[in-house]
Amino acid sequence: MILSNLRYAKALKNQVILLNLKPESTSLTTQLLPLRVMFWLLKIGLVHFAADLFGLSAPPKDIYLLFAAEAFYLAASFILRSYQHKHWVFISLVIDSIFWLIWLHLTGGATNAFVSLMLLPIAIAAVTQPAWAPWSLTLLTTLGYSLMIYAIPEHHMNHHGMDMRSHYVGMWFNYLISALVLTMFVGFIAHKIRQKDAELSYMRESQLRQEKLLALGTSSAQMAHQLATPLASLQLLVDDLNEGEQPEIIAPEMQQALSRCQHTLDNLRHATNAIREQKQIVMPVTELVGSIKSQVLLLMPELNLETHISEAAQTSMITTDVSLIPALLSLIENGARASAENGLGHKVSFDIDQESEQLFISVTDYGKGIDKSLIKQLGHRIIEAPKGMGIALLLSHASFERLGGQLIMSSLQQGGVEARVTLPVYEK
Repeated sequence: MILSNLRYAKALKNQVILLNLKPESTSLTTQLLPLRVMFWLLKIGLVHFAADLFGLSAPPKDIYLLFAAEAFYLAASFILRSYQHKHWVFISLVIDSIFWLIWLHLTGGATNAFVSLMLLPIAIAAVTQPAWAPWSLTLLTTLGYSLMIYAIPEHHMNHHGMDMRSHYVGMWFNYLISALVLTMFVGFIAHKIRQKDAELSYMRESQLRQEKLLALGTSSAQMAHQLATPLASLQLLVDDLNEGEQPEIIAPEMQQALSRCQHTLDNLRHATNAIREQKQIVMPVTELVGSIKSQVLLLMPELNLETHISEAAQTSMITTDVSLIPALLSLIENGARASAENGLGHKVSFDIDQESEQLFISVTDYGKGIDKSLIKQLGHRIIEAPKGMGIALLLSHASFERLGGQLIMSSLQQGGVEARVTLPVYEK
């Protein structure tokens, strides 16, 4: 009998968890309403249609006053379902328990086969309320059950010559153990789950803040890297002016470098606002290529960018933010520099293809290639190399990873390096 009620108590706990009842949920009272209506109908049905089947005592006519009072309570609960008070749910569970006790008293008391249903409010309180709430309900219902045991008529204690006193006391003890299991262990587990949920919520918020800081830092570093070239050009032009170069010759070049600096700073402000507001947009691949061409024409007019979009990728779209284009421009700028150092001019290939749900963006230069010992480290860590430390690739890789992609560098047999970016395709 005890094991049976323990299994019943566990089933009650599982039902409560399946209902997704949470103490912080403003709809908890609303979620409980169907359950209350169901048990109200169960009480009426048992009295009218199954009293003989389950051996319920013939209830007095006063029980209809109980049904009317409970109907009024259900209507009031529906009207006040949006009412918020920190103890409102507990008060409603106390009222539920009182209605159960009165119904049990009127239909046989401690001899009623459905006495274990008083465990339900305790289970709900254990999952959704502070620790004192299920203890209070356990005390209330156990006291009520004890009074019903005490009030059992003497003729019920003997059934066909059998002494039923020990049976009813055993049922009472069984109920007490089940209530304590719900109160102590289920309540403890629910408290730990709520505590873990609070910790996870804090960790998610902390991670979100860290991601924002990382995105801001990555964008800032990318923009700073883009500013390095025009600032170096300006320094050289200033040196030329100091050496007596004609201002009218140098002025256009200085204006171009200053325009590039201004454009980069504008992009940084735009990126900062987008990161703060967590803006992501769905961009067609053709629009991405058009933006890349416009940026290259503005920032690197000497570059010969060869673009190709496969037929499969023509109609594709991707989810992106403000960090994608600067990251791709960084790869293109590195490729243009490598091609120029190999004597082939500022020439870069920019190809886009799609396979399944992945978009592949390839940036290929015509340089001399990269040493095999360094190629696997580029984009993943800062390295010591004659031409820099690979910071631009590291930052670009971080941007691609935030968008669910990755960057793979590979040397080509005919010379040059291919930077292959993989990004997920937006699913409509």
